[in-house]
Amino acid sequence: MRRWREAVAEALYAPGGFYRRPEGPAGHFRTSAQEPLFAEAVAALARELGLGAVLDVGAGRGELLHGLAAHAPELRLCGVDVVPRPPGLPPGVGWTQPEERTAGDEPVLAVAHEWLDAVPVDAVALAEDGPRVLLVDDDGSEEPGPPADDAELAWLERWWPLAAPGDRAELGGPRDAAWTALLRSLPPGSAALAVDYGSLRAERAAGAFTGGTLRGHRGGRLVPPVPDGSCDITAAVAMDAVRAAGEACGATTLLDTTQREALGRLLAPGGGWARELARAELRDPTGVGAFRWLLQRPAG
Repeated sequence: MRRWREAVAEALYAPGGFYRRPEGPAGHFRTSAQEPLFAEAVAALARELGLGAVLDVGAGRGELLHGLAAHAPELRLCGVDVVPRPPGLPPGVGWTQPEERTAGDEPVLAVAHEWLDAVPVDAVALAEDGPRVLLVDDDGSEEPGPPADDAELAWLERWWPLAAPGDRAELGGPRDAAWTALLRSLPPGSAALAVDYGSLRAERAAGAFTGGTLRGHRGGRLVPPVPDGSCDITAAVAMDAVRAAGEACGATTLLDTTQREALGRLLAPGGGWARELARAELRDPTGVGAFRWLLQRPAG
């Protein structure tokens, strides 16, 4: 048995892992980034910020990039992901893998759509002697592991206090670190947008997620999160912790809101019934609109 973070990293990203399958995550669930109107909103945000380039972080198979290229051909576009360049991307769209990416000089809008929720994290459960890291087998069975260390305990106390034995949480430290690393890697004048399923401390402390948020997805359905490479595995993002991590490294928060509110401002109503239907769907908090948006400008 091993920690969830290690098990999920191998199940998703190792050679032959779930994420490296030809169909990619979009072959198993539908999300905002696949919708042309979402690309319209991202392009509007880039223009509002005075940025002429978009970096799609965790670009999947280029779904958002296709939409941006069609809607806003004036934007310079690049995707970054662990997989090679997908076939069919427009010739003018760049692509790189994380280990090859260089910052460049041009300020960009970095868009991390459901990137943070795919950063593997450990799970803990409250035992009689305090929070313990959970260990998991390839079949999904669990057992309590070592006590949480000092850094993990500090993160839990600040962001996800556990009340009763058996209560679970995911440790968001690796996501906080991934976000700050992204902010620090961007050229001066850039901005970074995280769009993700997330939660806030008030909800977590009130017991809204006592069972944790680890989920499996396969073929458009929720399935048990079994780290054997047979399904996608995600967990909701502690978005307030991510915000605080960005601010601690000098970033300025420009926006922290729901997708419903963000798209209500970026996408003007009208344009015919089909567009209005798509706009309403993207803003529906019970469906593909159930995201939080965090926009930060790095220091410098």
